[in-house]
Amino acid sequence: MPNPGSLDITDGNTTDGDTARGVSPRAYRRVVLVAGALLTLIVFTGALVRLTESGLGCEDWPTCSEEEFAPEWGFHPWIEFGNRLLSGVVSVGVGLAVLQAYRRSPRRTDLIRWSWYLVAGVVAQIVLGGITVLLDLHPLLVSSHFLLSMVLLWATAVLFFKAKGDHGPPTPTLPPHLVKHSRWTVIATSALLFTGTMVTGTGPNSGDFRADRLGFDLGDVARVHGLTAWVTLMSLVMLAVRMQREGTAPTALQAPIGVAVLQGLLGYIQYNLGLPPTLVMAHIVGAVVFFLLVLRMHLGFFERPFEGAESNELPPRVHPDRDLARG
Repeated sequence: MPNPGSLDITDGNTTDGDTARGVSPRAYRRVVLVAGALLTLIVFTGALVRLTESGLGCEDWPTCSEEEFAPEWGFHPWIEFGNRLLSGVVSVGVGLAVLQAYRRSPRRTDLIRWSWYLVAGVVAQIVLGGITVLLDLHPLLVSSHFLLSMVLLWATAVLFFKAKGDHGPPTPTLPPHLVKHSRWTVIATSALLFTGTMVTGTGPNSGDFRADRLGFDLGDVARVHGLTAWVTLMSLVMLAVRMQREGTAPTALQAPIGVAVLQGLLGYIQYNLGLPPTLVMAHIVGAVVFFLLVLRMHLGFFERPFEGAESNELPPRVHPDRDLARG
């Protein structure tokens, strides 16, 4: 598995088994994009399960109950069971990413390896989801479930950006001190997600009235989460200022900064309104979008040699990628 402490991609190699016919690099990127979309969708449906108090709509796993594989019709059981069914669709999506990585022409071992990381992550998610249900939605397990989803999205972003270029060494488009600043911004964003799960585990939206809550004071954990949000926003703003001073337009930071400001406003509003499920859902969607935007920003500060196999494609205008992991 990848080293979680590293934030850069390494080179991939073309294998000797390349064939003249197979999946084109462009088609493979579409497969990875679909897998990423499915992995994003199941984050939202998982949040829906929790916010509709449907987390124990099926009290057993992998079947819905000891007597039934699928539940009888009912709102809460089918919200939960529907999320389980969607995990099967996600499994197909990441499975196709592996299969097409082998069929891609030219074949690259780094893409094969990273596609298998997605499979391992989805299997871990399925097992963790089952344990979470069997242990009555313990908040630490629910938080881990969400954070593992974010790791999967990170791995998918790495795979996608790797697939956009050739297997040659990536080159930073910013000076080393700005690249380091960008990496720290990714780390700050990860800390923001973590503290957000602590607020979730302490607050009222547990997924079921029988679920335990973390023993923290909600106001205290909300303040810690708010502090990490300010640190992340300030890191983005400072990076934009430093880039501007060095003659580089900080275009890639506009969307992350804008979403960060909106997320902050929404966070304060939902907290003062008592964390209503609708606003919490909007905040979760915003958190995932923000995370993906920060990943795209960081990966965009690296460029790789353009894949020569696709001579009919023009190189992307935005600096594309290197990434967030040694693979």
